[in-house]
Amino acid sequence: MKTHSLERPHITAVLAMSADGKIADAKRSPARFGSVADKTHLEQQIARVDGVLFGAGTLRAYGTTLSISNPQLLDGRINTGYDAQPVQIVVSQTAEINPNLRFFQQPVPRWLITTEENATQWQGTRKFNQILTAPTHAGGFYWNSIFLQLSQLDLKQLAILGGGELMASLLAGDWIDEIWLTVCPAIFGGARSPTPVDGLGLSIPKSLELLSARPLRQEVFLHYRVLHDGSRNG
Repeated sequence: MKTHSLERPHITAVLAMSADGKIADAKRSPARFGSVADKTHLEQQIARVDGVLFGAGTLRAYGTTLSISNPQLLDGRINTGYDAQPVQIVVSQTAEINPNLRFFQQPVPRWLITTEENATQWQGTRKFNQILTAPTHAGGFYWNSIFLQLSQLDLKQLAILGGGELMASLLAGDWIDEIWLTVCPAIFGGARSPTPVDGLGLSIPKSLELLSARPLRQEVFLHYRVLHDGSRNG
């Protein structure tokens, strides 16, 4: 890992959605509408970070996480002082995760973020290499506590892969710096189908600056910078 820093991590969300703004169908089935190009793009973004953050709902839907398999990306990380695989960090207030998921057999470092109370069910199991705890409020975790801990553990660059409620919580707290969004050629429809930013909605819309827009075959890869409003909290 790189040298220690007390600054909060730089946070990039990497997401894919259908043409009508959904990330899954109404049953919240695993969404596999992205192309090989989108998977390659996702792996490239993951290779640039120290840790990957995702919600327990996303883990339950897929059962695994995306690890880096491209030899050039692996060599690039190792040659620049990174570990071969970024830390895979599951976020869950309840910590209710099936211990038999294939995720726990993948050759990646696994961390858990949960409450102090619910961390006890995983302590001593060796399923997670690190368990971090943080207090919560009505809107979710106090993220300032979490990101301070992650920074002190030398995680400077984070990628957020979903789900929608995690994205909503981080955007509401003004924590996300960049967003990569792939628009895929599919339509799900349905008022109950989840979106990239789910939950009750943001009280104040987040403004974005478009950095690039790249069409590739049937998909469009969008890159935004989040314009911080100075109200970082939580």
